[in-house]
Amino acid sequence: MTLIEIMIVVVIMALIATAVGVAVLPQLEKAKERTTTSDVQAIDSAVQLFLMQGGNDCPTVEDLIEDGYLDDSKNTVDPWDGDYSIECNGDNITVISSGSDRQPGTEDDISS
Repeated sequence: MTLIEIMIVVVIMALIATAVGVAVLPQLEKAKERTTTSDVQAIDSAVQLFLMQGGNDCPTVEDLIEDGYLDDSKNTVDPWDGDYSIECNGDNITVISSGSDRQPGTEDDISS
């Protein structure tokens, strides 16, 4: 084999790797968003159950785990390693993930 043949093979492999990377990375972000939406819904359900069974204050995720409303093997932080925040206004419960930028109140936030 000549050096040119080896370089051609390396270039072809790099092109294939680039194409796979371009196709896979956006799907990874979408998967994180779907996972977060599912986690937010599970936490929202746990908060509703907590409040219906006599909880007076709006709980934190840690409170829900301690009281057995959430399984500690489930994700208690979002896929970007941010904490979920829970807001209770009367009967209105909102569970929020700050999203990929980790900044609350931006357009990438995911909430129930």
